[in-house]
Amino acid sequence: MWHSPGVRPRHSRKYLVRDRIFGIGDDYWIEDEHGQHAFLVDGKALRLRETFELKDSERRVLITIRKKMLALRDTMTLERDGGPLATIKRKRLSLLRNHYRVELVDGTELDVSGKIMDREFAIEYEGELLAEISRRWLTVRDTYAVNVVRDDADPALLIAVAVGVIRLAERERGEE
Repeated sequence: MWHSPGVRPRHSRKYLVRDRIFGIGDDYWIEDEHGQHAFLVDGKALRLRETFELKDSERRVLITIRKKMLALRDTMTLERDGGPLATIKRKRLSLLRNHYRVELVDGTELDVSGKIMDREFAIEYEGELLAEISRRWLTVRDTYAVNVVRDDADPALLIAVAVGVIRLAERERGEE
């Protein structure tokens, strides 16, 4: 994921995500800033619970994103290589900003805050920016960018977190 909190980014990497990737059974390519296929989001249609697989450009599964069943409040789980990777839960809600906590299995916590439904939010680790999600850089309709700002950050993990948080926010607002 990332190693040294003191490492400063040399350059950022942007990934473009179509806003409506959440239909069960829908597949969608996430492109890098050069228009190349970087990740595939594969929505699994014949599952009892919401499941999305984030795959690499050769269609190998990197991270599985699932809605957790039987949770007191909506939770998304992330899995890597068949094992648990992280859980995403709403932390607190205010009128203007949403806050989510991502707990990785190693005990690391990421904070996600901002205007999730507007696709204007940040993913941070101990107050340090890892990625920012925004539409403001784009003219393409129904698309947002995941800008990974740390060289040593895991783009697949941060994209999976963005996808999971957006889906949780949509569920909270009743946008099934």
